[in-house]
Amino acid sequence: MTAEDATEAARKLAALERIAAALERLAPPPAPPPAFGEADAYLWRTSPDRLQPVPRVSRVPIGLLVGVDRARDTLLDNTRRFAAGAPANNALLWGARGMGKSSLVKATHAAVAAEAGGGLALIEIHREDIPSLDRLMGLLRGASHRFIIFCDDLSFDKDDSHYKSLKAVLDGGIEGRPENAIFYATSNRRHLMPRDMIENERSSAINPSEATEEKVSLSDRFGLWLGFHPCGQDEFLAIIRGYCDALGIEIGDDRLRAEAIEWRQTRGAISGRVAWQFVTDLAGRMGRATAFE
Repeated sequence: MTAEDATEAARKLAALERIAAALERLAPPPAPPPAFGEADAYLWRTSPDRLQPVPRVSRVPIGLLVGVDRARDTLLDNTRRFAAGAPANNALLWGARGMGKSSLVKATHAAVAAEAGGGLALIEIHREDIPSLDRLMGLLRGASHRFIIFCDDLSFDKDDSHYKSLKAVLDGGIEGRPENAIFYATSNRRHLMPRDMIENERSSAINPSEATEEKVSLSDRFGLWLGFHPCGQDEFLAIIRGYCDALGIEIGDDRLRAEAIEWRQTRGAISGRVAWQFVTDLAGRMGRATAFE
């Protein structure tokens, strides 16, 4: 080989290495699964696929969730059965905004994980990553831990076909859903899709009833439907009082009532979320922390 040939070969090799590096950046290999047990909660990330440990989960104690007794007891029972290795259902928590749907999922996981002494992990997946859910399930299949896959604020808009990926995973395909994984989701919509999307499918389909059934049937994949409804003023004040007592915020009932009602009137809404926003403001003014032990 002449010096000129060697130079040309080196140039081509360098070009191939650059192309390989570029392809690696575009489609990096999935990261190895973590050593489950280093954390009790994870975030599912893609590009590359990986589970990111969450050192501290943002949640409130389950005893501070007011006005959701039936949903709390039902979800606790279902999760306890799952943690014990017994059959359990996927769950859809739907209804009014700010009424504790996601808080209940996180608090239930914490309560049951503490009872079980470990081995139960919470994994949050974002709605836009639903098409990768089958890859996540494959990663978890066969692991010694048990996993609650959690998607907050799940819904689908017009022309969004991600719901088909979710249906396939919830049904489990020929492999079946992994025995050690369960899916919990929250949504403001009972059927996860806007009514006009369902009506549009009905009007344009050859068989309207079948088209509508295709959209509505996604919710049927959840064995549990837990409804959340707007709270009244008494519940609103009870939520705030519970938070204040738990955080050590000393305030008289008359002052709390007056300030809380003024706060919610300026917001034009009443919910558990608005209650927490008031408590955050109150704690800031009184020099108190808002972290629960």
